[in-house]
Amino acid sequence: MNIAKSAITALIADDEEGPREQLRAALQRLWPELQIAAASEHGVDAWDDFLAHEPQVCFLDIRMPGLNGIEVARRMAATASPPQVVFVTAFGDHALSAFDAGAVDYVMKPVDDARLGQAIERLKARLQKDGGSGPDLNALLKQLLPAVAAPKPKPIQASLGREIKLIAPEDVIFFESDNRYTRVVFDGGDALIRTPLKELLTTLDTELFWQVHRSVLVNSRHIASAVRVDENSMHITLKGREEKLPVSRQFQGLFKGQ
Repeated sequence: MNIAKSAITALIADDEEGPREQLRAALQRLWPELQIAAASEHGVDAWDDFLAHEPQVCFLDIRMPGLNGIEVARRMAATASPPQVVFVTAFGDHALSAFDAGAVDYVMKPVDDARLGQAIERLKARLQKDGGSGPDLNALLKQLLPAVAAPKPKPIQASLGREIKLIAPEDVIFFESDNRYTRVVFDGGDALIRTPLKELLTTLDTELFWQVHRSVLVNSRHIASAVRVDENSMHITLKGREEKLPVSRQFQGLFKGQ
């Protein structure tokens, strides 16, 4: 892709409307050719919007509910086309010293035009150089996440007629979402729940449950194989089941072979 001749798209994520709109206005003044593809209200939406729009640049508030900015950036850095990331942060945040190393940029709230202008120039230089954040960003972000124990996943409550069935997350084979419901396929049957996939992402063990498509989460213990159909298409097969689940281009890097 020729960055110089292509429109650069961006995503903004902040759970506070005032700072979000202030940043949008500042970017429109300082980088008028930038196309803002999405302005997300929290981390879960930011991840979903990133998958939908694949922006080259993301401005992420660090402290957001659900998924914080660093968690969102880690997910982005592991995809096939990772974006350039700028964190938007309040004074005194624990991660500022790490950002000074230069792998990731940041701007302070309230956003100052001069500082944002510096970040924009660095972004343009990096986009011209390689167009992506690269593996070093993913390693740095992993170090920045606080080492806290993950909360124990709660049983998934699904309605089966008059019965409310409690399904242990580890018993789930895969989740598949549409616009209204999420299908839960587990040992012994399947059920529908109203919890969207993007919200399930914040409660499940990401080492066990792999997102392979915007609408599919699969228990990695049940994956039998990944099959490349052609240069752009891939699907996975499941142990003891006939379903073939799609793997979108963004997540094909999960299956590299040895």
